[in-house]
Amino acid sequence: MARVASSSSSSWSSSALHALAGRVAPFQSAPRSLDLSRTPLRRWGAGRRFEKLSCRSKPDAVDSPAPTEDVKVETDAARNSSSDSAGPAQKSEFPEFPNRNFSRQVAVASTIAAVSLFLSSRLEFGVSLKDLAVNAIPYEVALSNGMPTVVEFYADWCEVCRELAPDVYKIEEQYKGRVNFVMLNVDNTKWEQELDEFGVEGIPHFAFLDRNGNEEGNVVGKLPKKFLQENVAALANGEPSIPHARVVGQFSSAEARKVHQVADPRSHG
Repeated sequence: MARVASSSSSSWSSSALHALAGRVAPFQSAPRSLDLSRTPLRRWGAGRRFEKLSCRSKPDAVDSPAPTEDVKVETDAARNSSSDSAGPAQKSEFPEFPNRNFSRQVAVASTIAAVSLFLSSRLEFGVSLKDLAVNAIPYEVALSNGMPTVVEFYADWCEVCRELAPDVYKIEEQYKGRVNFVMLNVDNTKWEQELDEFGVEGIPHFAFLDRNGNEEGNVVGKLPKKFLQENVAALANGEPSIPHARVVGQFSSAEARKVHQVADPRSHG
């Protein structure tokens, strides 16, 4: 009984093994390849956060901070060496900053230029007939000091007289000490005799007198500056005559003068 059971069991086991081998055989004969493209990669690292991807020449090397200070030192050194190697030709392209003395000289020059501009503008626009009258020499003194004389008959209301004032002032400054410049106001009754003596009909009237007080000629009205300047130069040089003895330009009539009494008889205005 026991022998029959063992034989049956052995026969079953062999037949069962053959059947099992038949089922396993198809899997052995055609092995399947694993398709990784269909496998979701995210499941491999589920629960993990990927770090930032970086490229390293040596994966095992430890990162070190960038040598910022060393780079700066090397850059300055390289810059200094390049500037030294450029030579004097390159340095000459960039002038040095001006020192204090240079700045001081520039300031002084600017001040002088500003003063000169102010004086020139004053000569052109700021000179008035009143200024000329104040600086004029009294008529009596001019006739007795032995110098040639220019006598101007004028009036405060005369437009031409005001226009010529800057030119008269320049010539007066040029020949100061060599020629007398006298201003006689036609509105002043004190000069009635002189108006008749010099035949003043229009103003400004310039009479040119030699050293002895004799009239050499006259210029009336608005004329170019050279007429007055050349006549004064002839007087200063002691020439026997003046180049422009009888010249008449645009003038204001002396008949329109406003006669008034003189408060100060000694006034020559």
